[in-house]
Amino acid sequence: MDKLQKNLSYQFSDIDLLKKALTHRSVSKSNNERLEFLGDSVLGSIISEELYSRHANIDEGQLSRLRSHLVRGNTLANLAKKLNIAENLRLGHGELKSGGFRRESILADTFEAILGAIFLDSDYLTVKKVTLFLFSDLLNEAKSEDSLKDFKTQLQELLQKKGHSLPKYELLQTKGKDHNAVFYVSCHIEELKIMVEKNAKSIKRAEQACAQSILEEIKS
Repeated sequence: MDKLQKNLSYQFSDIDLLKKALTHRSVSKSNNERLEFLGDSVLGSIISEELYSRHANIDEGQLSRLRSHLVRGNTLANLAKKLNIAENLRLGHGELKSGGFRRESILADTFEAILGAIFLDSDYLTVKKVTLFLFSDLLNEAKSEDSLKDFKTQLQELLQKKGHSLPKYELLQTKGKDHNAVFYVSCHIEELKIMVEKNAKSIKRAEQACAQSILEEIKS
């Protein structure tokens, strides 16, 4: 875990907090779900405050969409990959066998749990410093126009512009119950022979992740 702490630019006083943040619910009842809940709130507060300061000329709705653009599951999972969080994940046998250490929803949740653990291990100003360090490039690249259209809207407009039919979204399955549910969604564009599958903690977020993936594929 020394490498992970170095990547985070933060050294834990209570290493057990970090261990708990890395422990998936498939391992035991003592897992990272409560820390994830806390980290999600802390992250939202920090990013909201930073966007409010940086973008003085956009309204509440645009700020909200821009925040969603930055803290969506796909973004958090990518940050988790850069930090090599997967190397330290504690997963149950079933999740290990099914490749859980690569699952975006697990990586994103663990990232949030780590922020929650840092908050408890230190204070708000410290976790804010760590968070802004991790998000520095994303915040610098974020533009107010990113808040104007979500990925589903962008994909729909791009396809219409090219004369293609609209994408078809389908809920494939739901795993877990209540607040732990994960939704698996596919998006299919028959004419282009493109189909992607993504999962997230809401159908809307999973659909957005599908649309983002297809947008990146088409534009590349």
